[in-house]
Amino acid sequence: MAKRDFYEVLGVSRTADEKELKSAFRKLAMQLHPDKNPDDPTAEVRFKEINEAYEILKDPQKRGAYDRFGHQAFEAGGGGFGGGQGAGFSSFTDIFDDIFGEFMGGGARRPSGGGRERGSDLRYNLEITLEEAFTGKTVEIDVPTSVTCDICTGSGAKPGTTPKTCPTCGGAGRVRASQGGFFHIERTCPTCQGRGEIVVDPCGKCGGSGRVTQNRTLSVNIPAGIEDGTRIRLANEGEAGLRGGPSGDLYIFLSIKPHAFFQRDGADIFCRVPVSLTTAALGGQFEVPAVDGSRTRVKVPEGTQTGKTFRLKGKGMPVMRARHSGDMHVQIVVETPQSLTRRQRELLEEFEKVSSAQNNPESTGFFARVKDFFDVLGDK
Repeated sequence: MAKRDFYEVLGVSRTADEKELKSAFRKLAMQLHPDKNPDDPTAEVRFKEINEAYEILKDPQKRGAYDRFGHQAFEAGGGGFGGGQGAGFSSFTDIFDDIFGEFMGGGARRPSGGGRERGSDLRYNLEITLEEAFTGKTVEIDVPTSVTCDICTGSGAKPGTTPKTCPTCGGAGRVRASQGGFFHIERTCPTCQGRGEIVVDPCGKCGGSGRVTQNRTLSVNIPAGIEDGTRIRLANEGEAGLRGGPSGDLYIFLSIKPHAFFQRDGADIFCRVPVSLTTAALGGQFEVPAVDGSRTRVKVPEGTQTGKTFRLKGKGMPVMRARHSGDMHVQIVVETPQSLTRRQRELLEEFEKVSSAQNNPESTGFFARVKDFFDVLGDK
């Protein structure tokens, strides 16, 4: 019986990319698995067929040979699959791991030799002020974590004893189970949970885990100029490994408290300062604080409008790993008078009467353009 076209077997076009091939194979493999079709005598044959097709088409070199010569490229000892089943099933093992790896959050992490597993990474949230970010500082933090047991030194076994090789898996940490007589699935050993060893006489302090929980005090250096959202990694300061395995890492996520006066953008500092109507009109000056604790005098020229920004060079945040600093930007907001007395209202009304277009050039120009706009609409 002639073999079917491999593209037809997987139900894809001849231009299908690697992602489409993999998706089609995964779907068919789950549908046609013999264990799911015990009453269908053809399921095993069809299952072998899709494995053979995928094994050829997923390899660029084999696929190229198949596209040129068809099935003949893999017959008569040409590296094909007529003589054995192992290669086809290895591809399904890979896809099987992918499927369940996704469900488990990226795949299982197998323990290292001797049952020693790497400890988990830890996260610590640290909040500082803008002034502390400006100067930099060293802070001490208390981190509750697992540390290596000082009695068994991480082995999990009672002093004077040692862990034994797991009798179920022979130290491999994995066992193989036969499915349907030809298909084998490898899974974590249920006796040692993948460690390859078992503790016959566990340590009395840690109960055989090789680690205990306690608080640790660590010093963390915060460099000057550090930005909100920065992540600091402290290698090997995370959770201790199981059975003497390497420790994980500690990640410190830094946040900066909102400031009463300043907003930050990179190394620049921004500050909005309200000034009175008379100061904006007649000119004047005021003092503003800088993030370094100093005071800076800002001169306001007469006729200053809302939105006018003054740049104070070098008064911003220091730049990490550099010798210069950002700037401070002071933005003016002209405050309209409120709760006027009768006399104040009379003075403003009198000022309005003697005002001209030169006193309010922006509003005069704007409303002149508005009038022209409506005049044009009226002519249509």
